[in-house]
Amino acid sequence: MDFLIAKDDLHNCRFADAPALQPAPGQAVLRVDVFGLTSNNITYATFGAAMSYWGFFPAEDGWGRMPVWGFAEVSASTVAELETGTRLFGYLPPSSELLVEPVHVGTSGFTDSSAHRAALPSAYNRYSCTDADAFYDAEHEDEQMLLRPLFLTSYLIDDFLADAKFFNAETIVISSASSKTASALAYLLSLRKDVLVVGLTSTRSAEFVRTLGVYDHVLAYDQLESLPAGRAVYVDMAGDAELRAGVHGYYRDELVHSAVVGATHHDRMGAVPDALPGPRPTFFFAPDRIVKRAGDWGADGLQQRMADAWHPYVAWVDGWLLAIHGHGPDALQSAYLDLLDGRIDPATAHVLSL
Repeated sequence: MDFLIAKDDLHNCRFADAPALQPAPGQAVLRVDVFGLTSNNITYATFGAAMSYWGFFPAEDGWGRMPVWGFAEVSASTVAELETGTRLFGYLPPSSELLVEPVHVGTSGFTDSSAHRAALPSAYNRYSCTDADAFYDAEHEDEQMLLRPLFLTSYLIDDFLADAKFFNAETIVISSASSKTASALAYLLSLRKDVLVVGLTSTRSAEFVRTLGVYDHVLAYDQLESLPAGRAVYVDMAGDAELRAGVHGYYRDELVHSAVVGATHHDRMGAVPDALPGPRPTFFFAPDRIVKRAGDWGADGLQQRMADAWHPYVAWVDGWLLAIHGHGPDALQSAYLDLLDGRIDPATAHVLSL
C-alpha cells in the first residue's frame, strides 16, 4: 500500500494498492514498520519539486510519496552482508515496503544506491542499523522518529550560526517558534548564552512556547514592533511572505542574515520581492552543512558530536512531548491533513504505521 499526494494539490491524497516487492540480485526489501509525522514532512511535500523531495520515492505521474523518517526491517535480501530481520532507521516512503540496492554494507548500516537516488543528497540515502546507532535507545524510538531529523537540522543551523560568530548579531529571531525544529534550535542556542533568542508564534501558541523555557522573549506575530533593537539574524521556519517582509522591514540594514528553513505557513508563501530590505533570504540546506562538517571532523566524528548533543535534548523533550499513536490508512490520512491545515497541538506529534 502507498499513500499518494497530488503534486499540484497537497489536499488531494489517496491510497493505492501496490504489488509485493521481490528483490533482484543486489537488492533488499524493507518492510516499513513505523514512522513519525510532523510539520517537517509537510515541508518535504511543499518543496517536493523545488528541492527534489519527490524524487526519493517515485510514484505514478502527477502523484508523489512524501518522505518520512522511521524504522523498517529487512524482510528479504539477496545481499549476503545484509541479513533479514535487521532493524533500520532512515528515510522511508509512507508505504508498506521499500526496495533498495544496498552498498557500503557494514555493521553500522548501508547506503541505497538505487539509480533514481544517485543524484539526490547522500545524507538521505543512508540507513542505520539500530544495533550500532549512537542515537538509538529502544525506550525512545518515538522521539527518534519524530525529532531526530528535525534536531539534526537544528544542530546544523546552530553550528552554522556559531561558526559565523552569529554574524555579529545580538539577537536570533525564530519564526514558527512552537514547531519542533524551532524549539530544538532555541534549546541549543540557550546552551550557548551568546545571543538573545526571540520566538515568533501565533497568539494561541504563545503560552506553550513560553513554558518551554528556551526563548528569552516570545512575541505574537502581530507584535513585531516589540522586537529587540540592534543587529539580528532571522531564522524563518514559517515561510510566511508577509511575516518575512515585516521582520526585514523592522530591522532593515540591521538584519545581517536571513535563513529560510521551513514552511509551516505553506499557505502564505510568496516570492521574495527585489525591494525587500536587508539581506537576500538564503535557503539553509542541511545536507550541504553535513558535507562540510563531515569534511572537517570526519563522518564518524560528526555523528558522535550530534549524538552527544541528542541525548540531553531527548531528556528535555521528555518533559513536554506527547506521541499520538495511530494505525492504518485513516489514521495516516487524518494526521497528514491535520498537519497540512495547522490543526495540531505543538505539544503532540504523530507516530504512525500502515
